[in-house]
Amino acid sequence: MGMTTSSTLAELATTHPSAARVFHQNGLDFCCNGRRSLADACAERRLDPDAVIAAIDAEDRFAADARRWDREPLSDLIAFIVTTFHRRLRTTLPELIRMAERVEARHGEKACCPRGLAAHLVTMHELVLEHLAKEEQVLFPLIESGQGRAAAGPVHVMEVEHDGHAQALEVLRRLATNYNPPAEACITWQALYLGLRQLEEELMLHIHLENNVLFRRALIE
Repeated sequence: MGMTTSSTLAELATTHPSAARVFHQNGLDFCCNGRRSLADACAERRLDPDAVIAAIDAEDRFAADARRWDREPLSDLIAFIVTTFHRRLRTTLPELIRMAERVEARHGEKACCPRGLAAHLVTMHELVLEHLAKEEQVLFPLIESGQGRAAAGPVHVMEVEHDGHAQALEVLRRLATNYNPPAEACITWQALYLGLRQLEEELMLHIHLENNVLFRRALIE
């Protein structure tokens, strides 16, 4: 697929896997808001869409072997989502919670301390675990059994919950000051913000692959 400024963010992220990295770098939401055109999304953030396309093209040259999940069997995509993103969420979130609690306990008196971050992560963790269970126990088996066209209801529920996850990421970014640790941040604080940045990037790609690839294909194939 040729890249144009009228292409949606979701289309570009699907047909050019390296686009996700460029979108992250430019603060473009390609998961829950991925059905906007590149031109509209760039106008909102005062970016040059042609420059974004050029950056994606440059990334493509170094990622020629990236998998095109819109061309892979749905069962393979589901397996990738579960073994990669679901597994990481179950191990990463508890560790991020522990680090956030440590930072707040040790630096709570400082004005720059991300107070409330640990509690927010605990809430995110609870909601994410419930969401993963619904997908693994209900929706994914339905799709793998060839009944994806009958899954419109469960898909809608998952997409609504994805919107909630995206909103939680916005709160997370605000609490963690865009993941930029202050000058006095200890090693744990720095590692926490690095981990949160990675969490956001992976969760956005995770949501994109489900909303814009898996669910769209399952409902018509």
